Amino acid sequence: MASALAGLCRHPVVQAPMAGGASGPALAAAVSEAGALGFLAAGYKTPAAMYEEIKQLRARTAAPFGVNLFMPQPPAADPAAVEVYAEQLAGESAWYETPLGDWDQGCDDAYDAKLAILLDDPVPVVSFTFGCPSAEAVAALRAAGTRTIVTVTSAAEALAARDAGADAVCAQGVEAGGHRGTHRDDPHADGTGAGLGLLSLLAQVRDAVDLPVIAAGGLMRGEQIAAVLAAGACAAQLGTAFLACPESGAHALHKQALTDPMFGGTELTRAFSGRPARGLVNRFIREHGPYAPAAYPQVHYLTAGLRKAAAAVGDPQAMNLWAGQGHRLARPLPAAELLTVLLGELGAALGMLSDMRGSKS
Repeated sequence: MASALAGLCRHPVVQAPMAGGASGPALAAAVSEAGALGFLAAGYKTPAAMYEEIKQLRARTAAPFGVNLFMPQPPAADPAAVEVYAEQLAGESAWYETPLGDWDQGCDDAYDAKLAILLDDPVPVVSFTFGCPSAEAVAALRAAGTRTIVTVTSAAEALAARDAGADAVCAQGVEAGGHRGTHRDDPHADGTGAGLGLLSLLAQVRDAVDLPVIAAGGLMRGEQIAAVLAAGACAAQLGTAFLACPESGAHALHKQALTDPMFGGTELTRAFSGRPARGLVNRFIREHGPYAPAAYPQVHYLTAGLRKAAAAVGDPQAMNLWAGQGHRLARPLPAAELLTVLLGELGAALGMLSDMRGSKS
């Protein structure tokens, strides 16, 4: 395995950091204990909550793990557009009997405080989403013994990560569930279809930078892991595949919806957060997606109460059911068992590739 992950895990599999509760200590510990690389998602959490989860994870396993940070966002949202969207959501507020959230909050996700904690009490790996850290931050983490990974969705973003000194990049194809990890969200784009598929992105990123590349986006089976390894990735990052595991902190309705035929597919939408994110298409996305402004994290705060209220009454039609394009292939297995199955599939696929090469020689 490429040097960025050497010594961190036995298997070329990374569990994606899924913010919102799915990627907690239980899931990350189970994955790391099984020989892959588990991740905590620090996004939306307070610095104190992040630190507490790190302590819980260390109590569960001595194996290496990672922590993911959201990069601070520029205050680019148009307040008038957010107010208009709030008016459009008034009916939802009345239906679920819950007020809309206070959207006029900070855009930095307490980044500086979280980074300070990770420098004071280092973890093996820190990854970044929604932007690229400064060269100074990367150097400080390296001095503390931490390796760094930057999520990228283009060759240009990969170049920025290289210039900052990152140890590796995670190339996120448009197939991926949850938020697009773009470094800047274009407020003039609708965000519903932009982005490269994983294999095209992987080729472009590898052509642009001489860094280890972790491949992410719609990967659910060992054969797909084999495909991205054959295409030059050092490892595969899976999110939706682990979402259905019992150790995942995702809501039970979310887990059930992954394979529920009622949900016809996925779509990129700004409806829940103001930033393009891929989720199962439900009523909320159909009704509000076309009108949601490019306003992250303002829309996230605005809709937070609605999403919680919908979950509380068992209504998945107003929940943010983040999922990748391969969601129907989800298997509700314990994380260690799922990893065993994935590795079996990976071995079989690599064996077939070897046989094919042998037959042509």
